[in-house]
Amino acid sequence: MGQGRGWEGAVLKLLRAKDFMLTVLDAEDVTPHYRRLRMSDGGLLAATGVHPTMWVRLWFSDDGRPHQRAYTLVDPDPAAGTFGLEFALHEGRASDWARGARAGDTIEATVQGTGFRHPDPEPSHLAVIGDPASLPAINSLLGALGSVPATVWFEGDAAGLPHRAEEGRHEIRPVPRRDAGAHLVERVRAELPAVLAGTPDPYVWIACDTATTRTLAAYARKELSVPKHRVHALGYWRAD
Repeated sequence: MGQGRGWEGAVLKLLRAKDFMLTVLDAEDVTPHYRRLRMSDGGLLAATGVHPTMWVRLWFSDDGRPHQRAYTLVDPDPAAGTFGLEFALHEGRASDWARGARAGDTIEATVQGTGFRHPDPEPSHLAVIGDPASLPAINSLLGALGSVPATVWFEGDAAGLPHRAEEGRHEIRPVPRRDAGAHLVERVRAELPAVLAGTPDPYVWIACDTATTRTLAAYARKELSVPKHRVHALGYWRAD
């Protein structure tokens, strides 16, 4: 396992990454553009443990070249050795694999780089900015922070998707994707200051396309003066 992955695989090996073989147990189309797979973990959870927003790198073949993408674990069950993976379907090798995945199919996974540090002090309000690609991580984050109230700017249509926002505690604000993310940036800039006003210990969590994530993280830190350690920003995908 782990052969022929090019320089990415070599670097991960040097960083003591752990490799596992996952097996598809079943598949479900949540919507025409969102697919959930339940996986047998190949010993992964017993070997690594579990933490909120935990993710793994899946390895795909792209015309014979190694291609890896990261996915958040959904409802990991160490006792059963299972977890879910959810795919926002679009053009691309990972989505193509997910569309065709059936029970018994296998795929290699690497664990390296994932982690979670509980915000200290606990947030008085959580501001989340994401989209279908980061929805599993958003759900995990909301669960990990328990009773913390949250405002979620969700780029895309949340209808029918398995979000776990709790009414009365978590507010979802849908934002259509327009102008390569510029509309989301405009909405957040217009609304985030009022949401954070009077909040002594905010926490801002951003996971959109890479360019939008970078822009919004800089805005939160530089213009709203949210301390760097209170802003988590990770680009989940690259827009064409």
